[in-house]
Amino acid sequence: MRDFFTEETGKIRELVSRNPSYSELSDDKLRERIEEMQEFRIRQAETADPEAASYYSSLSFRSKRSLADTVFESIRGLGILGKIIADKSITEVMINGYDCIFVERDGKLEQIRDKFESQEKLRNIITKFVQDMGRSVNESNPIVDTRLADGSRVNVVLDPIALNGPIVTIRRFPEEGMTIQKLINYGSITPEAAVFLEKLVRAKYNIFISGGTGSGKTTFLNALSNYIPKTERVITIEDSAELQIRNLPNLVRLETRNANSAGAGEISMRDLIKSSLRMRPERIVVGEVRGAEALDMLQAMNTGHDGSLSTGHANSAEDMLSRLETMVLSGAGGLPLEAIRQQIASAVDIIVHLSRMRDSSRKTMEITEVAALENGKIRLNPLFQFREDEHTTLQKVSGVLERTKNKMEHPDKFISSGIYDYLEDEKI
Repeated sequence: MRDFFTEETGKIRELVSRNPSYSELSDDKLRERIEEMQEFRIRQAETADPEAASYYSSLSFRSKRSLADTVFESIRGLGILGKIIADKSITEVMINGYDCIFVERDGKLEQIRDKFESQEKLRNIITKFVQDMGRSVNESNPIVDTRLADGSRVNVVLDPIALNGPIVTIRRFPEEGMTIQKLINYGSITPEAAVFLEKLVRAKYNIFISGGTGSGKTTFLNALSNYIPKTERVITIEDSAELQIRNLPNLVRLETRNANSAGAGEISMRDLIKSSLRMRPERIVVGEVRGAEALDMLQAMNTGHDGSLSTGHANSAEDMLSRLETMVLSGAGGLPLEAIRQQIASAVDIIVHLSRMRDSSRKTMEITEVAALENGKIRLNPLFQFREDEHTTLQKVSGVLERTKNKMEHPDKFISSGIYDYLEDEKI
């Protein structure tokens, strides 16, 4: 069965490219030429290709425009990928080889009919946007994390590592930025918990956001950053820049760099964290802690950089502590476990754990205080916990993030920052 969309895209692009000066046209002029060649192709099909003529006669105006947009993107942009990214309803893109594309809309996955012309065309597009971001991907370096110009997070795995062909996963973030109020509207957090988190950020508690893949950790961190006072100097450190911290005039953004083809020039997360300490930061925001840099982050938190924020993958707040221990051990294997736990207990004040539920909604499951190191183990003090109610079903999760009866054991930063209004709550 003929794939007319892909076939006609190639034929129209070929007609456009017959004029050697097409590459010098402005975007508007190029679009005009594409539309002219599309009309020419329709007339051509009417006399020479009845099947193609029937295909065109079935297209709506919007479908014809989509075909023209795809041709434009294949010449100037990212091909089909550019058209997909332009669709604001799509939050995630999963390309499993040139002919298998899945997208996420409203938390639901679906396979789309679009596909790239060939594996080589997909490879060329991947090479283009990776190079535009100052990175490289090839057979000797087949895995790369980067981002698109709009801030979308991109992961690439090339064949032969990926048996399906080139694999591209793109996570998009809201253009207008996330706020706590939006999270409240989505049901991800309650107003009471939001007020508490605002006070924690203002009082400069060190907060760690944990959760599984797709649970909304980066989005949540972006929302919390709106509570950072505009008078403070903030340094962000990321493996691939994706944070959308706004309205902070004294903001410095740092991003790691891979080694070049000669194996030199790598700038790691550890390098950036160490360098940031010499840049007079009042807060350090580490996009995601994955490895040995956890030790440097904890040391920064323990040396006067209160109010720092970071995220990490874990299945629970308690599991996040175990993962931090493992990551620190990978960077400082000579440290005894008790010393590492002491570092964690004194550096991290609050853990916020998020989860993506079975109905694809994202919920704040727990806000817990890192209370103390007792008998060689870190004790947590849960302050808010999510409780499912009797109306919850397999299709729809219903519940609320409830305040526990536990009092906050370390209100010292509230006191030192002069935030007394929340301390009047007898639970604190």
